[in-house]
Amino acid sequence: MASEQQLSAIKGAKVLMVGAGGIGCELLKTLALSGFKDIHIIDMDTIEVSNLNRQFLFRQSHVGQSKAKVAREAVLKFRPHISITPYHANVKDPDFNVDFFKQFNVVLNGLDNLDARRHVNRLCLAAGVPLVESGTTGFLGQVTVHVKGKSECYECQPKPAPKTYPVCTITSTPSKFVHCIVWAKDLLFAKLFGAKNQENDLNVRSSDASSSSQQTEDVFERKNNEDIEQYGKKIFDHVFGYNIELALSNEDTWKNRNKPRPIYSKDITPIELPHQNGNQAKISVGGDISSVSAMASMGLKNPQDLWSLNENSAVFLEALKLFFSKREKIGNLSFDKDDQLAVEFVTAAANIRASSFGIPLHSLFESKGIAGNIIHAVATTNAIIAGLIVIEAIKILQNDTKNYRMTYCLEHPSRKMLLMPVEPFEPNKSCYVCSETPLTLEINAHRSKLRDLVDKIVKAKLGMNLPLIMHGSALLYEVGDDLEEDEVANYAANLEKVLSELPSPVMGGTILTVEDLQQELKCSINIKHREEFDEEKEPDGMILSGWTPALAAEKNGNTSTTENGASTSGVSQATSLMTEEDDDLQIIPTQPGGGKKRKISDLSSAATSDFSSVAKDTKIQRKDVDGNNDVVMLDDGSLGNSKKKIET
Repeated sequence: MASEQQLSAIKGAKVLMVGAGGIGCELLKTLALSGFKDIHIIDMDTIEVSNLNRQFLFRQSHVGQSKAKVAREAVLKFRPHISITPYHANVKDPDFNVDFFKQFNVVLNGLDNLDARRHVNRLCLAAGVPLVESGTTGFLGQVTVHVKGKSECYECQPKPAPKTYPVCTITSTPSKFVHCIVWAKDLLFAKLFGAKNQENDLNVRSSDASSSSQQTEDVFERKNNEDIEQYGKKIFDHVFGYNIELALSNEDTWKNRNKPRPIYSKDITPIELPHQNGNQAKISVGGDISSVSAMASMGLKNPQDLWSLNENSAVFLEALKLFFSKREKIGNLSFDKDDQLAVEFVTAAANIRASSFGIPLHSLFESKGIAGNIIHAVATTNAIIAGLIVIEAIKILQNDTKNYRMTYCLEHPSRKMLLMPVEPFEPNKSCYVCSETPLTLEINAHRSKLRDLVDKIVKAKLGMNLPLIMHGSALLYEVGDDLEEDEVANYAANLEKVLSELPSPVMGGTILTVEDLQQELKCSINIKHREEFDEEKEPDGMILSGWTPALAAEKNGNTSTTENGASTSGVSQATSLMTEEDDDLQIIPTQPGGGKKRKISDLSSAATSDFSSVAKDTKIQRKDVDGNNDVVMLDDGSLGNSKKKIET
């Protein structure tokens, strides 16, 4: 039972939740049942069929509706006397500025991407509002506490580049090629060749349905004696043509996005198939159905070649035909990365969809590496993490600084523990976000344009949405809705000028001030002129120092990973837990010998009974050398250096 002090803090609190998905549903339910009276929710997503297995506030009838609004309605049914304010919007919209954030006592994140997390982190810092971060994937999860001046901010340490992505955007607004891969593998492949009774987010209604009875007809059902080539073109036109046109009919979705392009089979130039009859006969007679290849039929030999739209379309249609003519278990198939034809089909389908949405195409080799990297969500983990978020929120409301904890949820017990609490780390003095440490940019000032600096550094690396760039008192670049036409034209012209030819020339030794007024973030960049860059090792033609770059997963052959990302290498038993997605978390192999070890501090008396047997000898490690933000579990029992506690 909560104490009177806790109940008082809870009832008087005004809480902002960002995200109403897997974690968000559990979090809203837990907040309501814990006594919180004033809750605000921001979420831009609508409900998909695939959400229903873990986001328990939603039902089949809610598909297509706002997550934030439906979540509110569901919770008010069992807590009718509390106030829940939903916003079906993007947290990066200008309405959600620093003043908006200042009205809350604490912000609770259940987001599914790095960009939005960084944005909320900066707004919380500017508003002086504590932030509780979270994320889950499968059985793994974490909750971290970020209080300005007392603990590190979300960006004090780099985050491993995410390899997996949220499911919610896959069917509606893909922006990365991996979204297209997941769509092709988990939706289209499953619908065509998998169990017919499974739930699927693909629209199956025929484009020429004219009556209510016809509207229920499933386009994917192949009619008796229907020609396979005609069936293939029907599927092609439906998923790449009609469904895209259907999506375009929702104009609100595309106000701030590039519109996709419908693609129909009639728009594709037919490719004449080479004579491969002998080879195909050999393949089919050999009995190894996993080696049947549409590529072989098309005369495409190199899996690292990038196929054109015509080639992808031809492979798609040929692969579909081969599945129905060579496979006997249509209706029970599942994707297998070792099945050549399955990989070819998914690659071709993903590339056609990518072409429609203006996303760069990928080779078969690249696509195969992406296709097996999806980790499905576990509702129980979301519930555990939601509970931990609320516990930390209550501590923040009581200003119980000594007992703040970052907690990591593990898949397998370590020292008989599945929940690993850790004292928050102090702010990183070199963090350009919360410590305003100057950055250094090596760049060729006589060759690089201002556009290169804006796109590759200010937006891509520093994550600014509405940047303003100044050299002394000279304003070089600004974006915003309140600019005059001549100002917009002037800044657009500056973008195409090399740095040394700007109205206020940028040279070696120049100090630029870069600011995002929405995030209230300002930093200084020291320009260091450099003539040459290695095109292979330094493809951007510029190097930013003092910024914490994303950590990439192992790319060499020394460390192999299982399907869930766990290291199978004998090099090191340490693994770093990284949570970047609501539904997607990655385990990055950690090299031995890097960074200093830190000991879990004594837990509060309330938690001691659960963890007393392990609190003394369980160690964690922060990989300070590489700047890894995430803890790793050490089983070697070695002693670590003492950890600096946050100021109280």
